[in-house]
Amino acid sequence: MSAESAPEFSAPGFRPLLELGAADRPMFWLRGLPVSRAGFAASVAALAERLPVARYAINVCENRFAFASAFAAAIARGQTNLLPASSSPAALAALRAKYPDSYVLWDDAVRDGVLVPRVPNGASLHAAPMIADTHPAAMVFTSGSSGEPQAHLKTWASIHHSGSIISTQLMAAFGHANVLATVPQQHMYGLETSIAVPLVSMHAVSIERPVFPEDIRSALAAMPAPRVLVTTPVHIRALLNAETRLPALAAIISATAPLSVDLAERAEIQFDAPVMEIYGSTETGSIASRRTLQGERWQLLDGVSLRSTECGSFVSIDNDAEINLQDILEIDGDGFRLIGRSSDMLKVGGKRASLADLTLKLQSIPGVIDAVVFQSEANDDTRVQRPIALVVAPGLSENEILAALAQLIDPVFLPRPLRKVAELPRNKVGKLPRHALQKLLVNA
Repeated sequence: MSAESAPEFSAPGFRPLLELGAADRPMFWLRGLPVSRAGFAASVAALAERLPVARYAINVCENRFAFASAFAAAIARGQTNLLPASSSPAALAALRAKYPDSYVLWDDAVRDGVLVPRVPNGASLHAAPMIADTHPAAMVFTSGSSGEPQAHLKTWASIHHSGSIISTQLMAAFGHANVLATVPQQHMYGLETSIAVPLVSMHAVSIERPVFPEDIRSALAAMPAPRVLVTTPVHIRALLNAETRLPALAAIISATAPLSVDLAERAEIQFDAPVMEIYGSTETGSIASRRTLQGERWQLLDGVSLRSTECGSFVSIDNDAEINLQDILEIDGDGFRLIGRSSDMLKVGGKRASLADLTLKLQSIPGVIDAVVFQSEANDDTRVQRPIALVVAPGLSENEILAALAQLIDPVFLPRPLRKVAELPRNKVGKLPRHALQKLLVNA
């Protein structure tokens, strides 16, 4: 099956674990060397035989090939992947206590079993296992940026749908693309773009997850064109600030936080590639996209329906049960405009602003490297509370930053206090957990 064609199922209610339409095509890039789809399938089959009998596999593999092998092998064995946002000993202990019929899959455990060195790249495999649509393939957890991590179950049908839609609607124009993702595969955005996409299409993915600009450049250079960079606003800003020259890109895809028009414009000019955004959440997966420079309107992806009521906005994917979104949307036909997160809105003296928009304006000030505007957890609803800001800007004083920000926003929303810090406590997907912000504020 090509990346542009629709999948064909051999039985209603089942979908293949892996697309094998061209078994010798690259599926992963391992330090510049291709791993074929057949080679990956053989690795998965061998690993599946060695997995212990259990209901849950806690997949914390950092290596993307090891993760994908373990992810697919667990599904082939009828198990559910648990994908925690943190792999700290305390987090894993809590997860195993909640899901006692489980075991942990680390990189070393997978590598010692059946990774590429034991699987010839030309291994022959004529059919992939068929997986029931209703199989609980993964449990994905929120990052905890606004509270305790919450679990969300993903069926094989929903994961397959996500990979298919992203590959056909966002990447079909690039042919057989080679993807580099700077986001972890345990996060919903990373799971869809770097695991589901290669499983259900002919696109290939690098096993690397580089963080620093030069490492991103090197990892991209290790793959042939057409190249697609899947990343976040934080990494885009870092690449621009470092004035990194990247190999030719077919596109840049961004998610996890709003991308400013200024940042997208600079990226398109410097990297000579279109910048597209994905809108979604852990609860829903990807549901809309846009090219940032073409306007603020988001276009719904195929199979997604949206309706708005007095109680909020509700999304349904492939006519499944509706999910109540946490964001405020202005629906416009088969698309929408994002007003802001319901918990993100500020109302002062009859005026309204969103913390996300205030953050973007603060980040746009020349000399500001990184910044965030937020509200304290100790919120007293009986009085109006100003937002707080933490800013990374070595060459500016706090008063200079406030003066510049006052030219961009209504004075009633100026943050108090505004504190300079050396670095913001961003997690692996660039988000800022509230508890980490509170701790940094106290110590600032």
